[in-house]
Amino acid sequence: MPTSIQEERYRWIKPILDKEISIKKMALVCPFSERTLKYWLARFRKDDMIGLRPLSRRPKTSFKETPIRIKEEVLRLRKETRLCALKLSWELKEQGINLHPRTIGKYIKQERLTRRYRTKKISYKYIKIPLGIGELVEIDVKWVPNRISNKRYFQFTAIDCSSRWRYLKIYDDLGNNSALDFLEKLIKVFPSRIKSIKTDNGPYFTNRYIGYLKSIDPLNPRIHPFDKLCEEYGILHYLIDPGKPAQNGKVERSHRTDQEMFYDQNSFKTEQELRVKLKLWNIKYNNLPHCSLEGKTPNQALRLGVQNVCT
Repeated sequence: MPTSIQEERYRWIKPILDKEISIKKMALVCPFSERTLKYWLARFRKDDMIGLRPLSRRPKTSFKETPIRIKEEVLRLRKETRLCALKLSWELKEQGINLHPRTIGKYIKQERLTRRYRTKKISYKYIKIPLGIGELVEIDVKWVPNRISNKRYFQFTAIDCSSRWRYLKIYDDLGNNSALDFLEKLIKVFPSRIKSIKTDNGPYFTNRYIGYLKSIDPLNPRIHPFDKLCEEYGILHYLIDPGKPAQNGKVERSHRTDQEMFYDQNSFKTEQELRVKLKLWNIKYNNLPHCSLEGKTPNQALRLGVQNVCT
């Protein structure tokens, strides 16, 4: 008598291997189907007795698997909003769907909806210090992608490094007067005192790399109007290193969000339409949850006075 499942299976296929009986006739007298006998024969010819070992009957799918309708909702939100997995989990939670960000990231990766970079990203290591409200505000300029009535416009952007609260304004030139006007209006609308700002080395912010060399007295160059205004309000003005936009990373990252979620999805016929839509977009941005604020919005962070955020 057979002492194992392997021996029992071998007992039924041995007459077939010895060509004493056909598979069809054996299926008539044994309790197993013709298909099962063929399967055992194939495994025996491939791996001998080892191939007759019983395999796991564990189901290949789990009863805890995410329903298809939820997967489709995740992919739909990703295509429409282009939000990251963490923000998508917050969006779904408002709909009563609890899904882990890593699970969402797996679905996004499977459908090849992840961002593709043409070149390898260079990572810089900077010292990250927790900042309070208004301790450091990054300012930069973004070109409005398309011309309006054959005219170019520019978006001045200021973002608080602590709360991620932003202020935007459109100008039709990149002169010193535009930069000065933007800073004065920023100081008026910002709910706290601004202690320092950080900009790039554009000529509308500084003359260090252009005006100093052209000055009559290079050792005592003329102070830039932007620096004079900062000095009047007691604000420290920091400059990033040339060619290192990552040092102004928060405002640069917000510009990418502007491009993907605002400029790519809107068109403008007049300057007034651009200003109105940009103002509404900035209100929406200041009420969006941020990963760096652990799900809080910039307005909430501003009210709560969040200080130890991920910078």
